Amino acid sequence: MEDPQAVSAPTPVAADAGLADNVAGALAYVTIIPAIVFLVMDQYNKRPFVRFNAFQCLCLAACFFVLYFICALIPIIGWFVLLPLLGLTMVVTVLLCIIKAYSGVKFKLPVIGNYAEKFAAQ
Repeated sequence: MEDPQAVSAPTPVAADAGLADNVAGALAYVTIIPAIVFLVMDQYNKRPFVRFNAFQCLCLAACFFVLYFICALIPIIGWFVLLPLLGLTMVVTVLLCIIKAYSGVKFKLPVIGNYAEKFAAQ
């Protein structure tokens, strides 16, 4: 019996149309540069799966930079405890998002995913 929560992988795209949706969605999380590139290029910015993952990457990066700045302002505990924990959390989150996007699953992060979905719908 199939799981009703499981989402099927995006349909493969022809070779002349560029990367498949799952590959582009996973690459969007590598840094913010591919995410921006996918949002600018016409052949990718019209695909909902790629748009969502690119916007989620940008929202995640924005949250990381804000939290990094806040943690950096806190002496000792922020520098030696919070910043390493934040870095580890970011690495694990990005790896999870890459794996989910490559498998074709639209994985929404709490709070950030809702904003990414709103931005991608516009």
